[in-house]
Amino acid sequence: MSSIRRRLRRLLGKEDVLAISRRYFISNGFDGTLTSIGIIVGAVLSGIPDGITVIKIGLGAAVGLGTSAVWSVWEIERAETRAEIERIERAMLVDLDDTRVQREQRGARLLHATLSGLGPIIGIIVPLTPFVFEGTLFTMEMAAVIAVGLGIGVLGTFGAYMGSISGQRWYVAAVRMGLAGLVVALINLFLPG
Repeated sequence: MSSIRRRLRRLLGKEDVLAISRRYFISNGFDGTLTSIGIIVGAVLSGIPDGITVIKIGLGAAVGLGTSAVWSVWEIERAETRAEIERIERAMLVDLDDTRVQREQRGARLLHATLSGLGPIIGIIVPLTPFVFEGTLFTMEMAAVIAVGLGIGVLGTFGAYMGSISGQRWYVAAVRMGLAGLVVALINLFLPG
């Protein structure tokens, strides 16, 4: 167990590994949040009668996007790291099977895939939470408005974080990212049907 912790600590100490994981997490979290907002607005406008149905639809999307994020990143990073190891092996004229280099790349791939899958799951589940209270605390419409607000908040949090690590004004980046959620909600409001 301590060797796993050491490896994880070493991975988390590498800025290049963190940067890639962060990109996957934010990018897929952005996708999941916008998908959630679209599902919520579309479900309420189409007359879905209860919050539990909206939650079920949203959870289906979370499973799909989460699986897609993990699987695609795992395969992308597998191909990229294999190509990188082969380049290193050719340059050094050495076999790197079962070496620290290979183990660290495998660990980085696992970290990237995990964070890639967590992004959309968080981005979908957080906005769905008001529908748990539909019928007791909220009407469907109230739950939808709160859910869209939560989605915009999640997007704003992603933006604030990215702005802060890049030296931008975090609040400007938060507004830019949050605006995407508002745009998706408004577009869905004006779709025919």
